[in-house]
Amino acid sequence: MRLVLLLSACLLVAPAFAGVCPPAGHTAASLQALKARHFALPDAAEKQALATGLIGCLSASDPELRDGIAFEALSQWMRAGDFDANALRAMRDSLYATLGSEDAPGFGPPFAALVLSEVARTDRIKAWMTPQERAAMVERAAAYVESVRDYRGYIEGQGWRHGVAHGADWLMQLSLNPALERAQYERILAAIASQAVPGNGHAYVFGESERLARPLLFTAQRGLLSAEDWQAWFAALSAKVGKLDRADYAGWLGRRHDLTAFLSGLYVQADQSEDAAIKALKPAILAALKQAP
Repeated sequence: MRLVLLLSACLLVAPAFAGVCPPAGHTAASLQALKARHFALPDAAEKQALATGLIGCLSASDPELRDGIAFEALSQWMRAGDFDANALRAMRDSLYATLGSEDAPGFGPPFAALVLSEVARTDRIKAWMTPQERAAMVERAAAYVESVRDYRGYIEGQGWRHGVAHGADWLMQLSLNPALERAQYERILAAIASQAVPGNGHAYVFGESERLARPLLFTAQRGLLSAEDWQAWFAALSAKVGKLDRADYAGWLGRRHDLTAFLSGLYVQADQSEDAAIKALKPAILAALKQAP
């Protein structure tokens, strides 16, 4: 009996992110109808309640519910400025919980990261976080990117997971925020370095290198790091490939592939950029390319 009572109590206090999808009072059909109306909900309280419920759909196995409805609705409403600071804080904290949840199918954390990029964007457009909250978000985003070990991208019938790319989008929105300080940009760069050349040799094929490049370019645009800083950062990145080891030949090839894809893409971006700080990256990138095995 004591065990039954304990289990019942646990169910009663289960976090919001573990909720059912579709949310209570909604069906897949009603959510599709809402999407057909471009997610128009005149009642602010109803919209906020549904937004909270849709966070549970970020873990759904159905890609239409997860990506086509939950993400699209939350993104649209946040970009329209439909939520005040209190509502955004509540959603952010629920998303943090999803980010750290056990999710064997692997959908919840990467989609929480993607929606958190939209939360970060709202603060960039109109600041509502305290400096402490913003610094904490930088740390959470960086730690999430570093933690990703599920490198699945798109799978037919399942849709996207794309943890590295979604985490990179979160870092990008943060890197665009003029309120960030040098130490926070350094934390972002450390996270990028951790996944630009994954140690396990996974070879990116779903655009992850391009997504990781974006927050780096916006970091460079701020002009807070010196040419020497960038030379050291890129040199350390090239060293991550390691020496050729026939016992780990596939892994070595994967790391080399990721490094050259990342650096080549960055070089093209820097070469074509009209921003002096971004263009100034070219010597460091070129040196790293020459250093690559």
